[in-house]
Amino acid sequence: MYFFKGVGTVSSDKIEILANAKINLTLDILGKREDGYHEVAMVMQEVSLHDTLYLERLDAGIELEIMGSELAPDKSNLCYRAAELIIEECGLTEGVRIKLQKRIPLAAGLAGGSADAAAVLKGMNQLYQLKLSEEKLCQLGARLGSDIPFCIMGGTMLSTGRGELLERLPDFPEVDIVLAKPKVGVSTAWAYNTYDAGYEGPHPDNKAMIQAIGQGDIAAASKLLCNVLERVTINEHAIIDQYKNKMLEAGALASMMSGSGPTVFGIAPNEAVADRMAAAIRHFDSEAAVFTAKTVGRNRG
Repeated sequence: MYFFKGVGTVSSDKIEILANAKINLTLDILGKREDGYHEVAMVMQEVSLHDTLYLERLDAGIELEIMGSELAPDKSNLCYRAAELIIEECGLTEGVRIKLQKRIPLAAGLAGGSADAAAVLKGMNQLYQLKLSEEKLCQLGARLGSDIPFCIMGGTMLSTGRGELLERLPDFPEVDIVLAKPKVGVSTAWAYNTYDAGYEGPHPDNKAMIQAIGQGDIAAASKLLCNVLERVTINEHAIIDQYKNKMLEAGALASMMSGSGPTVFGIAPNEAVADRMAAAIRHFDSEAAVFTAKTVGRNRG
């Protein structure tokens, strides 16, 4: 039997693995690179909201079934592409059957697709006892998407480059989180292009955020939440700002949009306040997808 963080159960031919979402505690854009990507610097945090994947050995080929979502179970899916990459990279003659139970909302700024792909990479590594290092898995993941290396590593990380360069930080203290996604869509490309057209808002102080995390100071870290894409997206979707205000009115220590949005998260001082925050959003917007979760640490036992 093989176990690592995120795994539910493992046998010789089957594995169950959790794919946790992420939030951005900070997100800064430093400029546009020659390769067309943006240079970023952001503090990313794993949270317990998750999809569940079930992987099973096959004699050959890749089969993908998706439950709880209308995502296409074909070669366009990151899970399929991750499995295909492992098979090609490692010269496997066998295949894999993947059942994906979706819970993380789509196009939400929570890296749901990246988390699923990371889970496939880690799961197949265990299922076939490939003994690929975490560094090698991250290298493979970066070929599929910038957020995948973080989803492989998890915990609390400083992410730079186009998002694939990671530095392990002390764990953010375990706190209750509320996540709320309005029924609007936000294109990541649109958000970055709109930012490029002219941004005059605040930028995060990543150094101060890292210091606050290192000191376990939730109050200080809460005051340092900053995402340069938030104002861009709020200008198009005012409901994001309304969600933030509802969470703060219900007792959140702080509230901010994650990634390019539209999901808003709030940090709660305790579980009771988290429940009150979630209820406030549901009362305000019956179409909202609302979840309570906790921050996840990789240095904790």
